[in-house]
Amino acid sequence: MRRYARTLVAAALAVTVVSGTAGWVVGNAQQAVTGPPPGTASWRADHTLGRELPDPERDSPAEAARFFAELSGAQQQALAARHPLVVGNLDGAPVELRYRANALALKTSHDPRYAHLADDPARRFLAFDPRGRGQVAEVFGDLAAARRVAVVVPGSDIDAGTFDRTTDVYGTPAGMARSLYARTGPGTAVIAWAGYTTPVGLGLDAARGTLAEAGAARLTRFTEGLEAAGVPVTAVFCHSYGSVVCGLAAHRLRVADLVVLGSPGMRADSVAGLRTGARVWAAKDPGDWIGKVPHVEFAGLGHGADPASPGFGARRVPAGDADGHTGYFAPGTRSLSAFAAIAEGAYARG
Repeated sequence: MRRYARTLVAAALAVTVVSGTAGWVVGNAQQAVTGPPPGTASWRADHTLGRELPDPERDSPAEAARFFAELSGAQQQALAARHPLVVGNLDGAPVELRYRANALALKTSHDPRYAHLADDPARRFLAFDPRGRGQVAEVFGDLAAARRVAVVVPGSDIDAGTFDRTTDVYGTPAGMARSLYARTGPGTAVIAWAGYTTPVGLGLDAARGTLAEAGAARLTRFTEGLEAAGVPVTAVFCHSYGSVVCGLAAHRLRVADLVVLGSPGMRADSVAGLRTGARVWAAKDPGDWIGKVPHVEFAGLGHGADPASPGFGARRVPAGDADGHTGYFAPGTRSLSAFAAIAEGAYARG
């Protein structure tokens, strides 16, 4: 009976202290953005090529890749010009075509929330979905020349508006990815992926796995699309609530390395429970407030075992100088150095 009572208390605590936020605030309930991208109805009705276009919702990324491979360059460009939001978010479409489509979508967007993303024409976006709070994915490096590709999955309070904020830089996907790319060699590219609806604040969304489940499906399809386009992802770095996303997606991700940092749990009791062939790594700074989160899962609340605990079975990444919850990618830290080696496929510590 006492054990049951302790579990209830721990689950209640998990409601108030879970996931990666910038401050202690009450959470706002979020509705996950799912389904095909905006403009899909017009895309489906487009028969200018005399054939059906790949369905963003029903067709696989591999089918989309085969479709584009049969088109001429002019036909590809025409589709991107007519349907930028679909082509820019269509997993399996050629990478360079997605860059062009998303640049066009951002340029023609009248929403001031996204104006800062369009300021620099040299930026390359693999995704831009203006629905909800906005979702984006940005590339650092040359995907076409990269031998290894890493994806950074962020935690709570991240959307198109906070994607590359200038405060708490290394708590943002753009800041983490840019720092990792700067530390790796020229054969590595890094993608900052803010492609799911994240929790806002410390509320029920942060303690539950609902948004993570939707995010896991989107992350899986995103990586499948890159592989179909000839750019397989080799490592995924998952921060805070993003590690819940990665835990739920782990058995479907075809990657060599899965790295979690500042994790509240991965919805698994151990590495074996993730059902992945990837090497699993975990980093946690002793000063990270996430260490105070009860590592339980009860009645859908909480995210389970601590991936950084010895019993979980993950390979440990040194992170004693990471300085809190959002300092793991800060320049000069041992954690960033280890992350770079993992991204390059050169880190051998067990």
